[in-house]
Amino acid sequence: SPSTKTLPSQPSPAAAAAAAAAFSSLPFSSSLLVARHLSRSPRRRRRCRVAGSRSHHHTLSPAKPLGSCQGLVGRRGEMAGGKIRKQHRGGGPGGGRQHYQGGVPFQKAKGQHILKNPMLVETIVQKSGIKPTDVVLEIGPGTGNLTKKLLEVAKFVVAVEVDPRMVLELQRRFQGTPHSAHLKVIQGDVLKCDLPYFDICVANIPYQISSPLTFKLLSHRPSFRCAVIMFQREFAMRLVAQPGDNLYCRLSVNTQLLARVSHLLKVGRNNFRPPPKVDSSVVRIEPRKPLPPVSFKEWDGLVRICFNRKNKTLGSIFKQKIVLSLLEKNYNTLQALQLSQEGSLEESKENEADVSVLADATGDAGMDIDGEKDNEDMDLEDADTEGGRDGSTFKGKVLEVLKQGDFLEKRASKLTQVDFLYLLSLFNTTGIHFSTAPVCRYQ
Repeated sequence: SPSTKTLPSQPSPAAAAAAAAAFSSLPFSSSLLVARHLSRSPRRRRRCRVAGSRSHHHTLSPAKPLGSCQGLVGRRGEMAGGKIRKQHRGGGPGGGRQHYQGGVPFQKAKGQHILKNPMLVETIVQKSGIKPTDVVLEIGPGTGNLTKKLLEVAKFVVAVEVDPRMVLELQRRFQGTPHSAHLKVIQGDVLKCDLPYFDICVANIPYQISSPLTFKLLSHRPSFRCAVIMFQREFAMRLVAQPGDNLYCRLSVNTQLLARVSHLLKVGRNNFRPPPKVDSSVVRIEPRKPLPPVSFKEWDGLVRICFNRKNKTLGSIFKQKIVLSLLEKNYNTLQALQLSQEGSLEESKENEADVSVLADATGDAGMDIDGEKDNEDMDLEDADTEGGRDGSTFKGKVLEVLKQGDFLEKRASKLTQVDFLYLLSLFNTTGIHFSTAPVCRYQ
């Protein structure tokens, strides 16, 4: 036979009257809750009673005035409609997650990404080739994960850190240990402070200082044995790029003139805390000994012009009016100095400014990644449109140099170090220089 359900018994009139009297005596907010409970089905009322018996006991608070915020929102953000206001964690807008080590929060805006992979730290130290007699310069030590490994293999470590919080953490970490006598911490900007003597440089640096730091190290005297540095991967690939590579640029040519550069290993972003937005690479830089007998200022002047439009022919680049005009000023100045040997200081300063104008007009002001691409927005005027007989004569001299070395149809993106050195020597032999001080050598 089909099963039957027993209907709930109806309360007596006396019980109903007593319940109504008790309900009317409740505060307004409590009566709303009771009415909401009574409006549920018997099964839902039983579930609510069971759940209530398992939870903490709560007492109904007296009603708050409707104008009171506390009557609508509870202590923990509970709202009248049953919704809960989301509690954000972290100190920044939107509750961004903070990364700590040793109680020090890292600041991503300052490029603070600390290596957290101990195997990677060990690999970097091994590939540095540190000897027990070496003095090691560490740039950006952070909280000292890499510093600890360096102290285990080197004679002495000089750590340069700009963040005073990290300096204190570093000193606290090694204070009272046997390593403290072999560690010197310098607080300051590595680009502005004078660097001490060192044999090897090991660095995990903020990527925004990659280019200026690289050339500061290469100009440091006395020269060091090698530097092992963590760079942004794209920057590292530009350092090691060869002629014909898509990333081959002025940065590649200038760095490889002064040093041998090799790629050691690729580092994923998850090896850092907090992780950066890009992958990284470790690069080894070994200064050349001896350096090529060439003025670096003059070399850079030539390379700037050639890589302004690296995929255009050198013949079209050296026909530009601004290039010929400023090269001719250098030519006339040096010719006058050779004749008189008494060039005035004012004249020299004026022509040095011309060289700066040439650099700014034909290339980037620095060695950063963004400045190494072609300047497609710069519309340089061809010298064929203007200029008298003297201008045409100088232009013919320049083009004759390119023709002599078979460079008219060649492009900077395909030229090697030997090609650039040969081209510079051809210009200098003709009396055309890219600096007003061509006799100065890079030392």
